[in-house]
Amino acid sequence: MKNGNAGIKPVQGDNVGGLRAVELYYRAIKEISSGAVAYYQSQTRLNSRKFGVLLPDTYREVAEMSPQCLSLFSLELTQALQTSADFIENEVPYSWLSVYMPVWFLKEKRAEHKLIEQCDKYGVPTNRICFQLSEKLLAEKDGAAADAISHLRNRGFHFLLEDFGGEVCPMMRLADFPVDYVMLSPEVANHIGKDERSDNAVKSIIGFVSDLGCEPVADGVVNSRQAEMFYAFECAYCAGSLAGNYDTERHIRRKSDDSDN
Repeated sequence: MKNGNAGIKPVQGDNVGGLRAVELYYRAIKEISSGAVAYYQSQTRLNSRKFGVLLPDTYREVAEMSPQCLSLFSLELTQALQTSADFIENEVPYSWLSVYMPVWFLKEKRAEHKLIEQCDKYGVPTNRICFQLSEKLLAEKDGAAADAISHLRNRGFHFLLEDFGGEVCPMMRLADFPVDYVMLSPEVANHIGKDERSDNAVKSIIGFVSDLGCEPVADGVVNSRQAEMFYAFECAYCAGSLAGNYDTERHIRRKSDDSDN
């Protein structure tokens, strides 16, 4: 954990100063062609008495060095399922909602049973949930994580691999993992439109992802020109400030209600 926060235990207690200790925010992933919301991606924020609000890049790395990440995931999953159930009840348009899953959980013996049990508890169909995985997945070589993904996809769950195509990403390892969606690193968006060589590199990454049977999603898209170029390169979805920033469940439901009026 960065900034000397290694001693934080973020999953102790249900709330901090009236706020949830673990709080999910959501942003839209939109279809580039229509501008409609297709999916919602979550981001976890920890509310700490000592350090205030912590974003994932300040705690994930250390949390995933111990079983603490599994306790955190349990809280995140519960909140994501509650939100998904609320969205369904309030007829918020979306295909799936994502929640971060530590690779460690994929190696749990009863992982599939636990997930099905939780979805049944909240009345959320499995195909309404997508598990977002970090690029650390690509370092797994024993086949256990890949097998777990295949089994869970057969039960209806989706998987999205984040931050693909960055400078240190082992791209060839993607062939070993049957994920549904691949979110391109914002570094890729930074290169699009720079010059012909950069555009060819972006097209190659998108083609590589598509040829493996995955749906590419452009992240870090800030303007319509970038979105149009991604669409021309056969990337149908985008996230970033153009599609919308992270927001609370309450505000998303309110926006959905306002759009219906």
